[in-house]
Amino acid sequence: MNYDSLLLAFGLTLFAGLSTGIGSALAFFAKRTNKKFLSITLGFSAGVMIYVSLVEIFFKAKDSLVRELGVKGGSWATVAAFFGGIFLIALIDKLIPSGENPHESKSVEQMTNEDANKRKLLKMGKFAALAIAIHNFPEGLATFTSALSSPSLGIAIAVAVAIHNIPEGIAVSVPVYYATGDKVKAFKLSFLSGLSEPVGALIGYLLLRPIFNDVVFGVLFASVAGIMVFISLDELLPAAREYGEHHYSIYGLVAGMMVMAVSLLLFI
Repeated sequence: MNYDSLLLAFGLTLFAGLSTGIGSALAFFAKRTNKKFLSITLGFSAGVMIYVSLVEIFFKAKDSLVRELGVKGGSWATVAAFFGGIFLIALIDKLIPSGENPHESKSVEQMTNEDANKRKLLKMGKFAALAIAIHNFPEGLATFTSALSSPSLGIAIAVAVAIHNIPEGIAVSVPVYYATGDKVKAFKLSFLSGLSEPVGALIGYLLLRPIFNDVVFGVLFASVAGIMVFISLDELLPAAREYGEHHYSIYGLVAGMMVMAVSLLLFI
């Protein structure tokens, strides 16, 4: 594993995590949420994640585990790790109260008009930042691991994660801004919440580096596939529908799958 690969993987993870800052900036400069655009992009991100998880990542994990554990053992380990990843991210989601969960989607208008109490808004923003930080930790490891395995795969996943982090930036910055009137404070909190993504990647890498082998890689990669499928089905697609553009979210989903499929074919 060379230095350039590590640097690229970490750079992609940093880009994906700090895209919460893009959402924060959009919240300040856009008077109204572009529902159609959000719906399509969230669907697109889900399409990329679902396709790459089930078609590419899952089978790379299986190949790695079968090589070490045999066909039967490797196949069982892959499936167990895949659902283990799903249960892990579902547990994290369950531990975050729905009122403070940034994935309970609201548009800019809803956030600014429905919640008049400034103290409540500030609390909501802080909890959203904490929730995002917790969610982004495994996502950071997912992006980092994918980029180490294949730079082209890492780029695709980083872009998909970045798209999905933009609304999260809105979820943090809007309540804080309307509670304090301070754009800089709101942007900083949103920006910092995204830092947990590269931090998760770094900590995960440092912990796993001494024991990194085909079995660890396979289990980790299969878990990553599970995490990404859950995020897509539980967060991205429902969020896209919340913006009231169901068909656009599906169009985005199919487009994301097609783009991911073609990009994988180009690197055969």
